[in-house]
Order: sequence, then C-alpha cells, then structure tokens
Amino acid sequence: MSVRTVAPGVLSVGAIDWDRRLFDDLIPLPEGTSYNAFLVRGSEKTALIDAVDTSMEMALMTNLFRAAADRIDYIVVNHAEQDHSGMVPLLLEMYAGATVVTNKVCRDLLVAFHGIPEERIKVVGDRETLSLGDKTLEFLITPWVHWPDTMLTFLREERVLFSCDLFGAHLATSDLFLRDRFEWYRLAKRYYGEIMMPFRNSIKGYLEKVRGLNPAIICPSHGPLYDEPEVVLAAYDDWISDEVKNEVVIAYASMHGSTRAMVDHLVNALIDRGVRVRQFHLPSTDLGDLALALVDPATIVIAAPTVLFGPHPVAVTAAYLANALKPKARFATVMTSYGWGGKTVDTLKGMLGQLKVEFLEPVQVKGFPSSEAQEAIAALADAIRDRHAASAADWVGPA
Repeated sequence: MSVRTVAPGVLSVGAIDWDRRLFDDLIPLPEGTSYNAFLVRGSEKTALIDAVDTSMEMALMTNLFRAAADRIDYIVVNHAEQDHSGMVPLLLEMYAGATVVTNKVCRDLLVAFHGIPEERIKVVGDRETLSLGDKTLEFLITPWVHWPDTMLTFLREERVLFSCDLFGAHLATSDLFLRDRFEWYRLAKRYYGEIMMPFRNSIKGYLEKVRGLNPAIICPSHGPLYDEPEVVLAAYDDWISDEVKNEVVIAYASMHGSTRAMVDHLVNALIDRGVRVRQFHLPSTDLGDLALALVDPATIVIAAPTVLFGPHPVAVTAAYLANALKPKARFATVMTSYGWGGKTVDTLKGMLGQLKVEFLEPVQVKGFPSSEAQEAIAALADAIRDRHAASAADWVGPA
C-alpha cells in the first residue's frame, strides 16, 4: 500500500494483504484484506492510529519511512487484537519516546499479549481528549464491538473517525475510499455477519454516538475508507435492526440421500408458499457465506443425518456458529433422518439456546422420507409461512 493522504495532516500508512485467504484459522478471506493504519501530524505531536498484522511488518516500516515519520509521540491502540497491535512492541523499540494511548481494558490486554511495560501506556477514558497541537484526538469507549476493549478515535478538526473494526470489510483493494459499492456491500455484510452480528444491540447505541460526531470520513481498520459515511451507516441501520426477511436459511448435510430428500421437499414446499429460501450444503459451504446468510432470515433450519446417535459433525459446527453469532431470526427447527435411533434433535436444539426464537415442530424420519414424512414436511412449511405472515408488518422487502 502506498502512503496516501486521507485528510490534511492524515496519511494512510497501512498494508494491503492481497493473498491472505484465512483469518484466525477460521474466517475465509475470498478477496484478501487490509490492515489500515494512519499517521496524524499535529503542529506539536504526531500520532500513529493502529498498526498492522506482523506479517505486514515490512509494508508498515516502508510506509513510515516514505512518510518521513522520524518521530512518533503516540501510538493509539483502539483494540488489542493482534492484527492491530502485533507491531506495537517493535514500534516502541523504533520510537523510544513513543507512548501507547488506549483504554484500561485494552491496556491490560496489551500487557498480557505483548508484555508492554505499563509505564509506556497512557490510559484514557470516554470522551477524553489528547492534543497534538493544532489537532485534537477524542476517544470514545465502545466495549463489545467486537471485543471488550474496543474504542474509537475522532480527529475533531478534520472530522475523521478512526473506527477500528467497526464498519470494516475484509477486502483487498487499491481504492483508498469506497468506490465499488456492489463489491463492497456483500463483503461488508459478510464481515458484519462473521464478526459484529453478536454485538448488534451494543452497536445500536454506538451508531447514535457516531452520527452525533457528524464525521466527514470514517476510517475502519479493514477495507476501504468512507468519504460518504452515510453509505455504511445506513447499511448498519438495516443489519442491526430487529427487522427480518420473509426468508428461510436451510443448512444441511446428507450421508445417503435421505436428509437431502427432506430438504428438497421443504425447499419446494416453501417456494410454493411464497417463502424465499437459501440452501447451504454444509460440507462444501464457506462459513463466511453462511454467516452472511444468517443476517436477515426469519427462520433457520438445520437438517442433518444421525451419526453414532448424534448429529453429523458439520451440522454441529453450523449450530455452534448460529448460536454464537446470535442472528435476529425469530423461528428455528431441526430435520433429521436416522437408522436405529439417536438424539440429533435434542442435541441440535440444545445447541441453539442463545437464539431468541420459537422452535417449530421438528421432523424426524427413519430411513427415506415416506409419504407420511412428506406430509410432516408440508406441515412445517405451512407453519413457517403462517408465522412469517403473522409478522408481515416487520418484513424487509416483499413478503
């Protein structure tokens, strides 16, 4: 990534990671990512806002050299996760006079993660300010977006908000600012589903604070920056709302075709009843795509065969993921096929305990779905249609 001007006195000095395809050994990155970092020069002091992943050490060092950053007084750490803080120990060696600026929770994590001496850390509170001379940094403490230590940093004079992971997107792009909205929207929504969705109720309050700042530019730690902030703010208004869509997500696995036949019957029955369906074959599904799909639907269905008295392992993964991400779905159920018995329904239902949903009557089939089983699936489709219709006033888009 080249050194580029974001606003007067503000330079982008981060790195584009074009080739990375997996984050945290968990999250696929189909379009790479970036680690955004910013140099803010005031008339008296200079601050670096966030850093980069240690794999991008050379890119950051090169950019600081190109920016003639011979002195850094403050290293602002908005969030201690290592893709933002991993370079801090080296930066403190390079800039012997630098002080880390962060909040109390983040300070404790930085000490635990990197052994940074506490005497080199300045702790700030909510709405506290730091003068750089003719520029002022203001800090907003925003826990649980997505860690308990997160804060945002606002450059008052230029109205630039450094939002850390909030509003980010895993996208490697040469565009400094958002220009391709079509490409961005899906990746930003996917990022929200993977990372921010469990914390949507916290984000609701923070959006009001962000709008109260009236930022001219929003600079997240991943993906393009926003010189039209309302684009991302409006998207988040939709994603964090309690509104759902007339849509069902069906995540399934099938060993010998029985569960697949059940899914086929349910999909056709739902389509006949005017309900939109998104179907995911779990053994071949990108978990990021599943997380994206879970943002909006009213109903979640997990369908799995029984393996050794319990659910297929990929269905366990899907249930764990849905439970952890806590989507705003209102209904859920389970379908299973089995040979001689098992506790697949009870296990999967128990794994979805954090979802605030009504559990619809599950469908269990011994062997291949008979005509009686098909009637039960049709009844499930009726129940889904009726529950959706009862909530039609809240639908987003066509019912």
